[in-house]
Amino acid sequence: MDNPVVLFDGLCGLCDGFVAFAVRIDRGRNLRFAPLQGGTARALLGGEGSTSLDSIVLVDGGRIRRGSSAVLAILAHLGGPWRALALAAGLVPGPVLDALYRFVARHRYRWFGKRDACRVPTERERAAFLD
Repeated sequence: MDNPVVLFDGLCGLCDGFVAFAVRIDRGRNLRFAPLQGGTARALLGGEGSTSLDSIVLVDGGRIRRGSSAVLAILAHLGGPWRALALAAGLVPGPVLDALYRFVARHRYRWFGKRDACRVPTERERAAFLD
């Protein structure tokens, strides 16, 4: 896979919103997206084992990042002010970012809702989605 792949909980309202944001901002169309519930995630994570749906995952050049590390790397891929935000957030100690990430992950369904099915990409978004 040449492009970085963002694996996300396809049923999570927060995750869906983040993916919609990333697709819209990724003008160079560098990122690809797939739900953690799908075959692409199983294929990419096969050697690394499965991941919890509580984590967003970025697979980039054979490197697998999870949680807050994945979010910061995704923002960096988006470039511009998002790259600057990722660099600034990277100054916060990792354990603090990870604790914040886990807190939001625990409450995301209650705060942002849980969908009955994974999102169906729009025609414009379709090329960025793997499954």
